[in-house]
Amino acid sequence: MNSEQNDAMQATQPATEGMPAGQALFVQGDRAPLAARLFSPGPGNAQGLVVFFPGGGFIASELEEADLLLHLLAQRSGWAVLGASYTTASVCPFPAAVEDAHAVLRWATRNRRRLGWTGRLLVSAGIEAGGNLAAVAALMARDRGAPGLAGQMLLMPMLDPGLTSCSMRSVVDDRAAERAADACASGYRGYLPHAMDRTHPYANPLQSSRMKDLPPALILSADDDPLRDEAETYGARLGAAGVAVVAKRLPAVGLDQPHARCCCARKESALAAMTDFLAALAAPRRKDRA
Repeated sequence: MNSEQNDAMQATQPATEGMPAGQALFVQGDRAPLAARLFSPGPGNAQGLVVFFPGGGFIASELEEADLLLHLLAQRSGWAVLGASYTTASVCPFPAAVEDAHAVLRWATRNRRRLGWTGRLLVSAGIEAGGNLAAVAALMARDRGAPGLAGQMLLMPMLDPGLTSCSMRSVVDDRAAERAADACASGYRGYLPHAMDRTHPYANPLQSSRMKDLPPALILSADDDPLRDEAETYGARLGAAGVAVVAKRLPAVGLDQPHARCCCARKESALAAMTDFLAALAAPRRKDRA
């Protein structure tokens, strides 16, 4: 099977076919317990933990839709992967979701034995709206002094509530991209009902004036995604601030398909980028133990 055939199979395989669903549990959010799923790579403690925040445009939390992606990532990387939900905008708008994201990271460091990881390497990750939360959680961890993060993985993230990028504004000739852009706008209206919040760096990380001292980042964009330019601009700004960045543009997502971004993220090209990034984070640790 070639890589293109493998991509197609992994992208279209139902999330419940031939795989464990992950261990259901609750994690502690900022104000209340949150539904979560834990995917372990095998017996024994994993070398690191990825805390993953799913998409849903801030108005839903698509935790179940990420099952196959998180299962594949755990098996491929050897890391434990924790998918965590968060407070949606319909329940409570900004900053509830980002406070949840930071709280889950802190909870994970206190509960490493329960989660089956060593406590050494912690990565914040997410897709779409969850990519925003993963990026902001890294900002919050830096600003608040904890927890220490080894890296961040931002998959097709929503980073600009102003929707000002060229790729976001040039969707008029593409109905699927136009619908995707409209969904982003709708999500931001629910998440950020007060105009003044749209300039806050914890809502709008792309406009943060402080990019230094953040953990290494993997940023994945996709060729036909309106979110493409803001993801790549964020990577460039991180790099200009001295942060180690791996940026990769993936082939077209196919935005007319259900859960298109999540399907794209479990293709071979995206999984390889994530597993390589995690392996690079762990490599210095292996040298230190040698």
